[in-house]
Amino acid sequence: MRAWRFAKRLRWTCLMTMSVGMPVSGQTLELPPRGADAPTGREVAAMVRTVELEAREDRIFTEIAKGNIPESFRTLMPVQVTRQLDGREYRVTFWATADYLGVGSEEDAFYAPLSPQTAQRVADLVGASLPTPFMVDAIWEAASTQLEPAPIPPSSEMTTVAVFEAHNRAVRSQLAALLSRPNGIMAGHKKDVVIAGALAEVPGKVAIYGWHEANAEPIQPLYTGHTDRWVDYSHGIRLVHREVSIDGVMHDLVDVLRDESLAALLSDEGVIAEPCYPTSTGAESDAGSVQTGSRP
Repeated sequence: MRAWRFAKRLRWTCLMTMSVGMPVSGQTLELPPRGADAPTGREVAAMVRTVELEAREDRIFTEIAKGNIPESFRTLMPVQVTRQLDGREYRVTFWATADYLGVGSEEDAFYAPLSPQTAQRVADLVGASLPTPFMVDAIWEAASTQLEPAPIPPSSEMTTVAVFEAHNRAVRSQLAALLSRPNGIMAGHKKDVVIAGALAEVPGKVAIYGWHEANAEPIQPLYTGHTDRWVDYSHGIRLVHREVSIDGVMHDLVDVLRDESLAALLSDEGVIAEPCYPTSTGAESDAGSVQTGSRP
């Protein structure tokens, strides 16, 4: 795989207020309705199968912005947690998308692994955020459908669209085998691209976590060893609403994660000073060898 060399033009989009970008309305992401002539997941995958990373992600982002996503990804589901902090019990509710990001129709969706920069662009578009590892655990616990992870043996091809498609077929086969279509949160079929305090020590990296097995243990512990241009088949993008409820009072998730007195409610790392990824026109990436240190 070729190394990617682009000028880094970074901006910390989580500094924006909640009024910037399209808000999350009610229990669905506010995106345009999917067009009758919008390409299916298979068609989008075919369009990006042989293009370079930047062009691939631009095309996928464009499809998302036009509303070419399944209804199951638009839906936001409440996740409730109770936390003890400084001798006080807090009841916290946040809202997460019911599934990982896909493009195409409900019947023919392509789960789209993305770089954290493009995932952040999607989050900014709808006034959302990527989750913390703690939130990923809570989402898995709240899931009404917990799929079994389906790893593909690591190889130099694991960052290619062809392998993305192979894993997509495996997940769709799992869904097809269910007795009924899931109507709540689905989890277990991807690792999450997450926001994490550990990223402050390793700029230019991506944080991944999750892929829980039936015993609730994640295959992938929090890992920040890949550059932020490493995108493989196992990565999933799940969004959470930027507004969270703490004892019935609404707060911006970004403010909560920066607050020394509240961050531990949604982060096992405590304060996350920059709870987002910088967006850019590109960044350097892995030069092509199969990565070690994280479980594929």
